[in-house]
Amino acid sequence: MVNAVMLVGRAGRDPEMRYFESGRVKTTFSIAVNRPTKERETDWFDIELWGRQAEIAGEYVRKGSLVGIEGRLDFSRWTDDAGVKHTRPYIHGTSLRLLGSKRDVNSDMPEPEALT
Repeated sequence: MVNAVMLVGRAGRDPEMRYFESGRVKTTFSIAVNRPTKERETDWFDIELWGRQAEIAGEYVRKGSLVGIEGRLDFSRWTDDAGVKHTRPYIHGTSLRLLGSKRDVNSDMPEPEALT
């Protein structure tokens, strides 16, 4: 069995970094990935990075940045105060690649839909 995800997309918001007493760091953000269809549909993915990858994302990724993410699909599960169970999928990233940003006017990097 394999649980592997590879995505290329643009950050939908600036990353949020969180430091823990243990010294670990976690960074979360979302990315938009265009589907290669005539309708140009966009899928949104929540990303979670830990450790050095989290620090790099917090320092260099900004809303609109083009990034590549490798990781695995994971799920956050919780029960709210009313006793209702919830599940939220996210990508637990293991590798982050900085591919450029929307502000890179002279960039030759194609849009995500052209990378398929």
